[in-house]
Amino acid sequence: MATYRLQVTGVDEPIADALGVVRDSNVMEEMAMPIEFTHVPGKTQATEAGSAVPFFYDFVETATKLSLIEDSGFQKIVVDDQAGLLTNMDIAAQALDRTSSLEVVLTHWAGVIAPAVAARQLAALDAKSGGRLSLRMLSEPLDDDDAETRPVGHTVVWQRIDEYLVLLKRLWSNDRPFDHEGAFYSIKGGYVPRKGPQGVDVTIRMGGQSGTALRVAGRHADVFELAPGSLDEIRQLMERARSAAAEHGRAGRLRFALPVRFRSEGAGSAVGHKAVELSGPPAQIALSLLPYAALGISEFMIVGVDRSREIAGIARETIALTRNSLARREAEVPQPGAFARAELDIHAAR
Repeated sequence: MATYRLQVTGVDEPIADALGVVRDSNVMEEMAMPIEFTHVPGKTQATEAGSAVPFFYDFVETATKLSLIEDSGFQKIVVDDQAGLLTNMDIAAQALDRTSSLEVVLTHWAGVIAPAVAARQLAALDAKSGGRLSLRMLSEPLDDDDAETRPVGHTVVWQRIDEYLVLLKRLWSNDRPFDHEGAFYSIKGGYVPRKGPQGVDVTIRMGGQSGTALRVAGRHADVFELAPGSLDEIRQLMERARSAAAEHGRAGRLRFALPVRFRSEGAGSAVGHKAVELSGPPAQIALSLLPYAALGISEFMIVGVDRSREIAGIARETIALTRNSLARREAEVPQPGAFARAELDIHAAR
């Protein structure tokens, strides 16, 4: 086991000393993955005039913020407006129209739309996006207006999600119509003629902590959204998720995302999102993120930072500091084969 200290330029050495973590070589490789930042809009957005409106309420105003988010170092934005699934799909389409590189993470759940209809609509969104769409599957609707679509019982909920995702993937990949008769869905002549550019490879995001949820996520998830907790609790959940994915030969494909909330006055609350809460100046927050990155987390979902000045500040300070610190740390770690390459260079110079 190797021990090292985490460092950020401009931070007092005692602070860096206090945040040292222990790493092994396997986790070292995971930390080499690029860190991504995802914007998770709050339930309400406090405007400059002091009023509060839903983040996507006024799309003229939102379009300006989307441009700022896209230019500020965020790679993704989550669409999970509480108005419901159909509204989310419309918002996702508008967000894709108004951005050029931002990945749109569409919050989705089984039961509201039949799988064949959903597969066609999502394929069309994927085509509109040029491959910038990902699907975030929740276990239940955000709003009680969709309560009638919610089956009774935790296990049944996840069994339906499992069948739903199997059908979506089959519809995104089949080259001829098929019939299906399952516990929750019946399809006759299922076929989507116009596949999206990603086809069956649309990124699926899931979470959960129960054994049932982890089994379904292990089969389908590309990104696992972690529940907040201590470093040790998060590490244990990651190990359980990897074990579930390994049962399907997918452990190496699973990436991890952690929701994080920066405590600041007036920040909005994010629907459906519990998050690790961090506070302090930007350098301190950047330092606080590094031990999570050391676990192998490759994405931070920044919750409820909605004012323009907050978005810009996060980009200019916390995101930049975090990335620079990780890049510096990676540069200090000897890469596999480096010694052998050095020997070859020495011999070649003789």
